[in-house]
Amino acid sequence: MTGPPVWFERAIPPGLVQGTAQRCEVLGPGDATPDDPYSALAPAVAIMAGAFLYNADVMDRAPGLRVIARTGIGVDRVDLAAATERGIAVVNTPDGPTVSTAEHALTLLLMIAKNVRISSAQLRSGSTGLYGSHDAIELREKILGLVGYGRIAQQLARYARSLGMVIRTFDPYTANTPGAEPTASLPDLLAAADVVSVHVPLTTDTVGMFGAAEFAEMKPDAIFVNTARGGLVDQEALLAAIDSGHLFGAGLDVTEPEPLPSDHPLLHRDNVVVTPHVASGTRAGKRRMFEMAFAQVVQVLDGERPPHLVNPEVWA
Repeated sequence: MTGPPVWFERAIPPGLVQGTAQRCEVLGPGDATPDDPYSALAPAVAIMAGAFLYNADVMDRAPGLRVIARTGIGVDRVDLAAATERGIAVVNTPDGPTVSTAEHALTLLLMIAKNVRISSAQLRSGSTGLYGSHDAIELREKILGLVGYGRIAQQLARYARSLGMVIRTFDPYTANTPGAEPTASLPDLLAAADVVSVHVPLTTDTVGMFGAAEFAEMKPDAIFVNTARGGLVDQEALLAAIDSGHLFGAGLDVTEPEPLPSDHPLLHRDNVVVTPHVASGTRAGKRRMFEMAFAQVVQVLDGERPPHLVNPEVWA
């Protein structure tokens, strides 16, 4: 007996293919045509969404659509108003990427602080006498400033405390900041932090929240890390802060656009590490997010309210 048709933007993780196929009719991604990634969408009653755009036009291509499940936290690529208007539930997996993304943020931080990219390149080039010229930062007793203090930021704080770092945070939406000292404003945090790591969603209020003024407020030789969304950062301003020597370096898993063109200056700065939005993409992370998202698809199709409903007004 064929189950409900569910459209998958990305390939099903290994080990979950058979079990998923027993629960639903699998549509996509192998059915996509080169000029239309949504070509198999029409019969779908559910979407397992990754990074594609889901606006009103896309939703209308599947008249029976009932749920869009994001395998991740951010829903900035989903038109929530359009989904709600059409009675489509939107769910996400806020607990899915926490560990993997926090580990990746720590990796970027360490790579910049220890100048891994520069020293590795020097070694490959055959240079010698590198100890004297090597420049790195010891993180013990340094201040890690977390902009936003949700799940990922809190996990990163746990890792950083094990290195002896002091945790401060700015999050106007979270009164309880266990293990961290809250600051009254973003400028206060930027002025105090040796490392700034960003963990806020991309909204109309946060687009471009890190520009020339914010980078100027950061300490000289500070490190900037962003594993949230590329649209939060004015990349030209970040590049200027790097090239002027004001910042020690930057680690980015997210950019605008994604991926960056191969000739983008940020990809060619020795004190900048850029990865292609893969922070949550560990084997365990991919599996966890998929299972959490698909479980909620099944719940919605069974008429059961899912635990992570982003537009709760649709349930009425």
